[in-house]
Amino acid sequence: MSEKSTENPLAIRAADAAPRVKPSNYPEPFFSRMARREKRPLGDLFGLKNFGVNLTRLAPGGESALLHRHSRQDEFVYILQGDPVLVTDQGEVQLSPGMCAGFPAGGVAHQLVNRTADDVIYLEMGDRTPGDEGSYPNDDIQAVMGPSGWIFTHKDGRPY
Repeated sequence: MSEKSTENPLAIRAADAAPRVKPSNYPEPFFSRMARREKRPLGDLFGLKNFGVNLTRLAPGGESALLHRHSRQDEFVYILQGDPVLVTDQGEVQLSPGMCAGFPAGGVAHQLVNRTADDVIYLEMGDRTPGDEGSYPNDDIQAVMGPSGWIFTHKDGRPY
């Protein structure tokens, strides 16, 4: 009699990974801004602990995240399909398939925005350095990585 394996898969088609159940961890009024974003966590499927990988789709009008920067986490994106705009606190760059961008911890604030009529699909990767904080130059929100996930407050420290 064989037991069903609970081990992580060795390989999958990325598009077959289940989408994240909760589309965003942001509190309102920011949560609803992520309605046109769908993330398929890939790294978690393989038991990766040191960094995360998501296959992300932005529908027309979608945003990858609020304009943000991390205090300790590095991030990287690779565009597979579509033409998103990389919005930063230093300007904008039009991206296209095959292009990539990286964001060292403490660097420029960034987000991807889909201003086209077609879906954008990209891979995003980030490390999972403990004690990370997120800052958001355009919005009244800040984030601290707690033991069980992100904790969001107003910039003056009041909880959401």
